[in-house]
This record gives sequence, C-alpha cells and structure tokens, in this order.
Amino acid sequence: MIAIVDYGMGNLRSVQKAIEKVGFQADVTRSPQHIADADAVILPGVGAFKDCMDNLDNLGLITPVLKAISSGKPFLGICLGLQLLFSESLEFGRHPGLDVIKGVVKPFSPTMTDPDDPQELLKIPHMGWNSVQRQKPVPVLDGINDGDYFYFVHSYYVEPEDEKVVATRTDYGGEFVSAVAFDNIIATQFHPEKSQNQGLAILRDFATTTKKG
Repeated sequence: MIAIVDYGMGNLRSVQKAIEKVGFQADVTRSPQHIADADAVILPGVGAFKDCMDNLDNLGLITPVLKAISSGKPFLGICLGLQLLFSESLEFGRHPGLDVIKGVVKPFSPTMTDPDDPQELLKIPHMGWNSVQRQKPVPVLDGINDGDYFYFVHSYYVEPEDEKVVATRTDYGGEFVSAVAFDNIIATQFHPEKSQNQGLAILRDFATTTKKG
C-alpha cells in the first residue's frame, strides 16, 4: 500500500487516481500508523510553504514523515512536497522546512526575462509545460528522456547545497532544479500526476520499485 500524506493542502485525489491508473493501491491518510505501515509514502502539496509546515505540525505528521524517510522505504515528494524537504524557504519571510535536504527554497525573480521572448519579463508563477534534462541515472526516471515535457505550477524553486542530489534541471529564465533523488527519495517540482504518459511512467516506476522492495 502507498500512503499519500493528507495535511490539508490539495492535489491529493489526482495523485491517488494517477497511482491507481498505473495499477497500484494508494490511500489518502493523515494517520501516523498508516504512514508507518505503508510500503511507500508520497508527500504532495500545493500552497504556501509556512501554511503547509504548520499543517504538518498541527496534525502531528512531521515525525511520521521523517520516520518514513529514515526507514528507507520509497518516498516521493511532489511540487511543494519537494520544497518541504529543504532546510528553509524564503517565501514571505524565512521559514524552516523538514531539513531532509540541506538547501533553500527561493523565489523566481520578477526581473528575469522570458526565455521564449527576451523582451518580456518572466511570467510568475511558472505555469504549464516545460522540458527536463536528466543530470544523473535514477531508476524511477528510466522511463523518461532528456527533453520530455512535464507540467509545472510554482513560483519558487529549490537550491540544494549538494549538487549530487540533483536529478533533473529545467530552464525558465535560467536553469533551476526540477527533481532531486538520493537514497530512497525522489522528489519533483513538476506534477507527474498531471503530466500524461511521461508522468505516469514515473509513478509506475516508483510504484513498481515499491512492490519489488
């Protein structure tokens, strides 16, 4: 069973339906015991960083999520679920994250120019389809190729201290990290559940790895 952590910040059912579409069971839960018993855990999310951390804290889910990660079971973070893994975010101030990955979450600069039209300022949030470039071999990403497109919706991006965790990069007014991977963790800034066949391939490989484990 794959546990999708419910901390009140949206996008849960679409992730559940995508996992079910590739042939696996996923339960949306905020039960620490269910998270502990799961074969794998997904932390999705949309919204403000501080609100999400507050919700995780108020629901008593920070410790279960950290224990799931430290247990070695497969763990997938999606969008804000990627950002929450970092040490801190600069979204509307400075706010601590889960500190699983050393680094910071930063805003896109409104002074950046649009890569498709250098005469225009960058549109924020970064919303829509964009391509990724793989930076290292990652089994869960074996089903995708350099240049494949995924769906993004975000105004902030992650900047890890250790380049070794970077799995993919994407260009939007300059390169940013669009996925990280190390040990049992894979986390994406893009939404695989909204990214059609390429996104489903990632979810299928994640779930298949879970089954093998």
